This record gives sequence, structure tokens and C-alpha cells, in this order.
Amino acid sequence: MLKTLLVDDEPLARDELRQLLAAHAGFDIVGECGNAIEAIAFIHRQQPDVVFLDIQMPRVSGLEMLAMLDPDKLPRVVFVTAFDDYAIQAFEEHAFDYLLKPVDPERLAKTIGRLQREAAPRALDGLPLAPLELVPCHGVNRIALLKLDEVEFVSSRVSGVFVQAADGREHFTELTLRTFEERSPLFRCHRQHLVNLRAIREIRLGDNGVADIVTLGGHTLPVSRRYLKPLKEALGIPG
Repeated sequence: MLKTLLVDDEPLARDELRQLLAAHAGFDIVGECGNAIEAIAFIHRQQPDVVFLDIQMPRVSGLEMLAMLDPDKLPRVVFVTAFDDYAIQAFEEHAFDYLLKPVDPERLAKTIGRLQREAAPRALDGLPLAPLELVPCHGVNRIALLKLDEVEFVSSRVSGVFVQAADGREHFTELTLRTFEERSPLFRCHRQHLVNLRAIREIRLGDNGVADIVTLGGHTLPVSRRYLKPLKEALGIPG
């Protein structure tokens, strides 16, 4: 059974697709989401095999959402949209298929046949990944979308991944450090931290190759020995 997620901001569209899929064996619809932010969290936690994904949704589009997914947990994505304008871009982002609304049952059957034949996980090594442009962050009864240049650093803790914004506020995000490392210019300085090179005020060097970063916001981050030389090189610092 292919674990399947439906993502569309229109309940009627999800209902119609669910009914069409019900005519085919081998699909277990494990969830439905009405927006991309909910879908990112669901995918990271439940790891579905297939996602039927609308493109035009409020705040974060389906194409933008695809860039926010952890490369290690990327399912097969079938875009479902009322517009054919995005077809080329969708396939450039490694979509598995592209269906137009209203979904034609015969066209869907072809997609399902391919999904069932090619059910094995894809090898993503070497595939160019879409750049991350927005960072979805969760707060109390709100979702903030930060631009990458507003991020000072990102840290992983036991309780999750947190984003430190340039305005001094800290935000929780469902994105993983791997996603940031693979799809953004943030630089890994430690196994638990990635930093915006433009947000570095100074590097304090200690003994035995250890160092700390001080950001423009006054925060201190450790630099692991293995990352100190690459960090210097990235900043154009000799030695």
C-alpha cells in the first residue's frame, strides 16, 4: 500500500480526488492538509510515499513547499492544479507527474500505474534541489514566513529546530537542518548550528582549534574544529 497525502486548500477538490483514488487499489490515504505548512509537518512526521499537491495555495504555494521538504524524506509529488502554466517548473522541481483539474480519471489511471510500477524510493543524490526562499515558522495562533536574509542562525535542540531572526525573535520551524544545509546558503559551523555568514560580527579564536561566532544580534555560537577552516575560507579569511 502506498501511503498517500492529499494537499489542497479546497475541501471539495480533496473530496473529488479521494473518490477518484478510491477506485484504485493500493492507496492508503493517511492524511489531508488544507495548506502547505500543515503538509510539511505531516510529511516530516508520517513520511508518506505519495503526495497529491495543489500548486496555488494561500501564503505558501505547492512549488515553494517542495523546496522546504527534507531531501531525505521527499515523497513522490504529483501536482494537481487548474493551471497548465506551471508544468515546466513543476518538472524542473522533480515532480513525479502533473495533473490538471478537473482530474480526468483516465489520465489519473496512467499516473497511478506509473506510481505502482516505480514505488521504490528515489535516489536523490546528484539531483539539483530548489533553493529555499522562505522559512515557515510556528508561533501561538500564527505562522510567520521569514526571508532567508532575515535569519541569523538556525539551531537544532531536543525540542526541535529553532530559527533566530535578525529582529531578535526566536521561532520554531518544522524544517530540518538538512533542508537548510542542502537548500540555503546558511553555513554549518557545528553539528547543531547553521549560521548566516552575513550575520557574523566576529569570530573569537580559542585554544586547540576551538572558536565561537558572535552574531550581529549578540548571540554566541560554537564552531567545531572540523568547520573552522571551511568557515574561514567561506569568509575569505587567510590561514
